[in-house]
Amino acid sequence: MGEEAAREAAGGAEAGGAVGEEVLFERRGRLGVVTLNRPKAVNALTAGMAAAMLEQLTLWAEADAVAAVLVRGAGDRGLCAGGDIVAIYRDMLDGGDATADFWAVEYRLNLLISEYPKPYVAFMDGLVLGGGVGISAHGSARIVTERTRSGMPETTIGFAPDVGGTLLLSGSPGETGTHAALTGAHLTGADALFLGLADHFVPSERLPELAAALEAEQVEAAVARFAEPAPPSVLAGQQEWIDACYSSDDAEEILGRLRTAGGEAADAADTIEAKSPTAVKVALESLRRVRALGPDQALERALEQEYRVGLHFLAGPDFREGIRAQVVDKDRNPRWKPATLAQVTREDVEAYFAPVGERELKLAPKEKDNV
Repeated sequence: MGEEAAREAAGGAEAGGAVGEEVLFERRGRLGVVTLNRPKAVNALTAGMAAAMLEQLTLWAEADAVAAVLVRGAGDRGLCAGGDIVAIYRDMLDGGDATADFWAVEYRLNLLISEYPKPYVAFMDGLVLGGGVGISAHGSARIVTERTRSGMPETTIGFAPDVGGTLLLSGSPGETGTHAALTGAHLTGADALFLGLADHFVPSERLPELAAALEAEQVEAAVARFAEPAPPSVLAGQQEWIDACYSSDDAEEILGRLRTAGGEAADAADTIEAKSPTAVKVALESLRRVRALGPDQALERALEQEYRVGLHFLAGPDFREGIRAQVVDKDRNPRWKPATLAQVTREDVEAYFAPVGERELKLAPKEKDNV
């Protein structure tokens, strides 16, 4: 959806709707439409946007006039490039609680989307990263295109996958989700389909037609009319060496196997070595712990774990340093502490999963053991 279309949409918005607002809501026929409206920032998600979406989606869930929901991004660069990490950086410098509060709302939004009682359609066109995955990949009809570039690039900024990403990627075929998490690679639409992050491939030029069809048609029928076979997934073709190299629970052993395998595997090792060593080890441990969960309340428990881990990252040095290097000073030269995988001890990793007392996020409806 272009900026001009977003301005037009604002006229019929149910909540807010003024030009320039960060997220727009409207009803078109029996379709509730959510438009993320920060095109210059590739619709990066702010705390206000997450809160507004949570409120509006809760209302629409109970509204008889709304039969389905569509989520899309304004502009032509993507659905959502992730959370507003510059705001997170400033909050860390100030020692504030804004980021923790944002995550608490955002993760509740992710959970609501996963349990939504009506079809939830996400146009995963262009960039769909981090928090963008959280507001799309938990939906029931996830549409990718030839322009999709998706993924969980958190290790690049000294963080670990969140917004339920640990659950999504731990359920991908073999160890392909582990590869995606540790490398932070941008994935094509075909790769997202293979990983289980999406359901259907629709050419980007046909998305406006599909959106119009959704106003009156059943979601399943409308999507079926526009969906086409996806191109081959590169990731699927790499699964043999990925499974062989990433089957270990030890990050250093994984890197050793990648180096020994050579070729594309060695390139993956180079990529991982440039990430925060702490983030790599914590991301791997996060995936393994979530994989061990049973199906009951799995997303709730994954989000609770991610929140706990996130609070510990806020207190450590690498998250702040990663954002500085990538988007503040943009020198692309982060100084990680510790600087190597070997220097990150098992005790260091375990500390990221330590309970945080009254600050714990509680999403599951019944008592349970900590993950």
